[in-house]
Amino acid sequence: MAKPYRTSITSHQDGRIYVYGYDLINLAGTGSFTKAIYLILKGEMPDKNSEKMLDSMLAVAIDHGVEPASVVAARNIYSGGSPLQAAVAGGILALGEYHGGAIEGAMETFKKYEQAGVRSLMEDFAKSGLRVLGFGHRYYTSDPRTQKLIEISKELGFFGKYVKFAEKLEEEFSKGGKKLPLNIDGIFAALLLEMGFNPKTGKGFFIIARTPGLVAHVVEESLREKPVRRLSDKDIEYDGPRPRK
Repeated sequence: MAKPYRTSITSHQDGRIYVYGYDLINLAGTGSFTKAIYLILKGEMPDKNSEKMLDSMLAVAIDHGVEPASVVAARNIYSGGSPLQAAVAGGILALGEYHGGAIEGAMETFKKYEQAGVRSLMEDFAKSGLRVLGFGHRYYTSDPRTQKLIEISKELGFFGKYVKFAEKLEEEFSKGGKKLPLNIDGIFAALLLEMGFNPKTGKGFFIIARTPGLVAHVVEESLREKPVRRLSDKDIEYDGPRPRK
């Protein structure tokens, strides 16, 4: 009879814990947290350059201020009296297609069109009316996080076909007059493909990167702010019906 769960990830043998066959206890003190993340999401150990590349990606995406929906959600949930884990979980739930959730889709797109070329992608998306994920930002015309990761990718040997394809797309978008920079989702997508990760891991990497930032914001909320957060009258514009009889 088949057992209800199957996994090739982790096993317990002779009192030891193994992840893809590697003794997890031996990783402690000999490897970084980034190394363990790479292992558990890809099934193999990273070389030094892969570890450094992924470490740079996670570091640069750890936080982006108090304004994003995920941080606002987390802090508001905590201010209502919920525990830290609920507030952080709520922040993670606020990550969606427009905020940190575009990496998987961008990976699928880059993987599909890299050989067909930029022109083929532009034509197909123009016909469908869909938005190409991984481009555009509210504040940046050139995302400094993207530029730093591209610089590091050149140093470490990850400036490959997917990163170059993403750059070509950015150039193509700029011809339309409105600057649509390759954003953090887009460069994550290209670099994860360069490292051979499955697109299904894409959203997970952003969650991993941003969770420490959410924890920090919730802790700060607990130490510095009073419950319960409410919008003031000056923050609200009512445009509904006037009082009725």
